[in-house]
Amino acid sequence: MTQKFALDTIDRNIVEQLRRNGRATNQQIAETLGLTATTVSSRIRRMEDANQLRVVAVSDFAAHGFNFLMQVAIEVDGRPASAVAEELAQFPEVFAAHLVTGRYDIDLLVALRDFDDLANLLLDKFSQVHGIRTMTPAIVVDIIKYQFDIAPIEARS
Repeated sequence: MTQKFALDTIDRNIVEQLRRNGRATNQQIAETLGLTATTVSSRIRRMEDANQLRVVAVSDFAAHGFNFLMQVAIEVDGRPASAVAEELAQFPEVFAAHLVTGRYDIDLLVALRDFDDLANLLLDKFSQVHGIRTMTPAIVVDIIKYQFDIAPIEARS
């Protein structure tokens, strides 16, 4: 079991530097924050070991030829929603799958190269998944905010 700990100001500053430049070296971060590279390295390792930090690359959908984004709300019947979501999550077009409360059981975020791929995905692929009662697609017409650093780290008072 990983041990959780409270992040302090130094940890939050290190994370902020990594958000600005995920490729920054420990030495660069240390120089910016007035620390040693060893301190930065050990704190990053400690946060990673506690599953409180993970440095990842984020790619741009359009740069990779995905010009069509869509949300699909799914109602499930006759099968656990978690099993249906696990199966849907295996499709390469699905980049996020969530079990949700409310009218729908599953919420998917899907990236397609072209609008013409939509019928194949919904009618040929998703329709083969047992337990889907309804699918309600919603096409993304504009992205107002795309923030991948979804876990803001703030000091608790």
